Amino acid sequence: MMRTGEKLNVLILAAGLGTRLRPLTSEIPKPLVRVCDKSILEIQMERAKALGDVRLHANAHYLADQIVSEGERLGFEKVWVETPEILGTAGPLRRIYAAGYRGGLLIMNGDAYCSFDLHAFVQNAQALAAQPNGPQVALLAVDFPKVNTFRVGTDGRLAGVAGRFGSEEGMSATFSGVSWYSDEALSRIREGEFDIREFWKQEIARGCAPFVDMTQLNATWIDMGSPEGLMSAVEARLKELGRDPNEAVVVPGVKLPAGVKIRHSVIYAGAEIAEGEMIENEIRGKGFKWIVPCHPEQA
Repeated sequence: MMRTGEKLNVLILAAGLGTRLRPLTSEIPKPLVRVCDKSILEIQMERAKALGDVRLHANAHYLADQIVSEGERLGFEKVWVETPEILGTAGPLRRIYAAGYRGGLLIMNGDAYCSFDLHAFVQNAQALAAQPNGPQVALLAVDFPKVNTFRVGTDGRLAGVAGRFGSEEGMSATFSGVSWYSDEALSRIREGEFDIREFWKQEIARGCAPFVDMTQLNATWIDMGSPEGLMSAVEARLKELGRDPNEAVVVPGVKLPAGVKIRHSVIYAGAEIAEGEMIENEIRGKGFKWIVPCHPEQA
């Protein structure tokens, strides 16, 4: 078994197929789609590195060679390629633990733009795990009524997932995709485990239900897997950079014809644009043109 020290490991999930963003994602994996100035993979990496001396991992499946190359450029410890099949969410966790990595594992998504206080989340999770019979898994929740499937007991522990298992009673919340697992918890993920929700169910059954952190319910959390979500992520990124959220975003390398005016739009490589055209409330690229309404506050 390899000895890797006790640095916190961070895994950015980047193996998805990106089907809702095709044809934009026909030639580039979703985690490498630019959100204003950088890809979501690089943005998530920067948020993770703000925690201090961490060991960065990503998983990859769809167009994996691109994720591997970018991981090398960004200094990831390793990009774990999943072939021939995706390993779900539990599989990558088991794989990292089985390879000998220790120090706990923070999970982040490669398709969500968010502004969580990760330091506070990890510190709280580690402190709770150190208590007698403390939860060895922590799940960060947001308030998103359309997907509030979490059921959280008065003790702050996961009581169930609506339509899946456990209690239908309790406070409701949505899983943000950000989670933390102690080495002890990782050791209990079984070989061949696919759906992480089944592992949570097992933890509840053994009397060690995951803790659900509900202190950041109203933080920015955007699923950028759809055109509308991608535009929302671009707007949020522009605000974070102190820029106008209605600003035009043109990916480097795109040459605009003379006289083109652009407002509240994103232009990717391969977009067809006519001279003098006015482009507003669009995401445009090779072979597609998506109309994305302006939010009332952006008008």
